[in-house]
Amino acid sequence: MTDLKLPLTVGGVELRNRVFLAPMSGVSDLPFRQLAWRAGAGMVVSEMVASAELCTRERGNLLRLKGDGLGTHVVQIAGRETRWMAEAARIAEGEGAHIVDINMGCPAKKVTGGLSGSALMRDLDHALTLIEATIAAVKVPVTLKMRLGWDDDTINAPELASRAEQAGVQMITVHGRTRCQFYEGKADWRAIHAVREVISIPLVANGDVLNHDDATAILEASGADAVMVGRASYGQPWLPGQIAEGVNQSHDAAVADYAVSHYEAMLAHYGETTGIRHARKHLGWYLDLHGVDVVPAIRGSIMTETNPSLVAQRLHDALSRPLANLKKVA
Repeated sequence: MTDLKLPLTVGGVELRNRVFLAPMSGVSDLPFRQLAWRAGAGMVVSEMVASAELCTRERGNLLRLKGDGLGTHVVQIAGRETRWMAEAARIAEGEGAHIVDINMGCPAKKVTGGLSGSALMRDLDHALTLIEATIAAVKVPVTLKMRLGWDDDTINAPELASRAEQAGVQMITVHGRTRCQFYEGKADWRAIHAVREVISIPLVANGDVLNHDDATAILEASGADAVMVGRASYGQPWLPGQIAEGVNQSHDAAVADYAVSHYEAMLAHYGETTGIRHARKHLGWYLDLHGVDVVPAIRGSIMTETNPSLVAQRLHDALSRPLANLKKVA
């Protein structure tokens, strides 16, 4: 069984362990990635950035490229046209990315409707042109994230992975669901093993990894070299680092201080007005996981208040309770 604490080399870039934070739109911004990195995640990946939009160099898109304080900076790009994918990869590299990841797994309708993300698994020839253009544009390693296929009748992840490796991709991540499943049902960890059988580059398994026990189970079922943690990190950015250390329990530090520092970092990153809006979902997750006894009126006041000082104080008060009252991760 692979030791999750061991480093993993991807195209010459050494990742410090084998538990990674997934790219999550609207979630894995710089403050979230910084927290996960400081807590020991082996790799953290940016939110998906649409390649054509990135090339406009609009401020909001450029913010997604920031990697301050990250030992390994990974940027994920998505798109349908080779020229924009190549240019976006160059921009990411110019902004300090150590690895550029290609998104061919996003199931969102606004992405697949534009024939990007997991929609590309319906046209592997075109998918390969995007992979080749991205690799040719940069000197840093290029990796690829995908799903098992579009639906149960088109499980083609092994074919895409094999062709991607031949094109020069340095690591493959597979989410154990099809696009048509979205996030419903249970991820099929064993189905990922078919990809392991056809590639020699590192393989990362993703989908329903909630704790260290899940991580070891998905490795065994899939034959993967590493695991990626996504939605389970909502409200606990420290989770990938804990899994790497073999821990199955909630954070052992003051959650109230941690959540407030996350909130303040988001305001500094986005600016007060935008930061307050973006932070609310994170505050909700902290309260869901660690403030289950908070009465609705207090929760509502935290989620709607626009004075940052009041939000921080109310959040801290709501989460300041003995650790014994916190939910367990396992």
